[in-house]
Amino acid sequence: MEPNLIEIFGSYMSWKINEDTWIINFMGGSQNMYLLEGEDRALLIDTGWGAGNLREYVEKLTDKPVIVFNTHGHLDHSGGNGEWEKVYMLPGGKADIYTCYRLPFDASKLPYPNYECVFVKDGDVFDLGGRSIELIDISSHSNGSLAFLDKKNGFLFVGDELESTQVLMYETEAIPGYDFVLDSKLRAHHANMLKLLQRKGEWTSILPAHNGAPIAHSYLDDFIGLVERIYQGDAIIEDKLNHKYAEAGDPEHRLCRVRWNKASFFVVKEDLLAIWGSNTL
Repeated sequence: MEPNLIEIFGSYMSWKINEDTWIINFMGGSQNMYLLEGEDRALLIDTGWGAGNLREYVEKLTDKPVIVFNTHGHLDHSGGNGEWEKVYMLPGGKADIYTCYRLPFDASKLPYPNYECVFVKDGDVFDLGGRSIELIDISSHSNGSLAFLDKKNGFLFVGDELESTQVLMYETEAIPGYDFVLDSKLRAHHANMLKLLQRKGEWTSILPAHNGAPIAHSYLDDFIGLVERIYQGDAIIEDKLNHKYAEAGDPEHRLCRVRWNKASFFVVKEDLLAIWGSNTL
């Protein structure tokens, strides 16, 4: 029997990576949310697709009041926002919530469809009680991407901007007021990864939202190198994406994978060739 949409998008499992940090895993094991507990309250990173009952699940893991954040606003990270009264995000994250109109579920039926968006900024710190979480703006893949630095435990949560398979660097949905320019996005990504690298002594584990966690520190080095290789003109272009969902959504075969060592981006090939070796970083 084929699984239904709730089983695909809303079946959660979880485990602790230390005594006060949960990985909440779903989407057949390919996507993670995180629940960070302090002495006084807990912090939830992302809300998934809005399937099942995430809030009920989270409240079985912790008895502390929960504050909710989006790493960014794409529909697989913010679809369940309406299960809470208030959600924290970067201003650009709210623009990306536009993609939630494509959710396979009716988000208007969640308990708080008109939830309050609370905007945060780079450098803000949230005290959970004996555990402080610093926000770092790493927007590139998304218009409003947050990393979360937990110095006490050495954890760096990076959303979709850094992962073990690929980072999507193309316009998945046109968003009013936000133009996707690959050159600008690549330069921003490179600067953001250098910013994280400069703080390497403050974290020991990189925890992405997709495709495995934690991942090796060398992925950060490889993503920095990938952008540099793109501008040098010797990164590797692969027309085969090896990703059935991305390929299904690209009937014109506009996309390619551009790779260096373990790091890769999905980009529009025409956009990549327009900057290939023609600019310096």
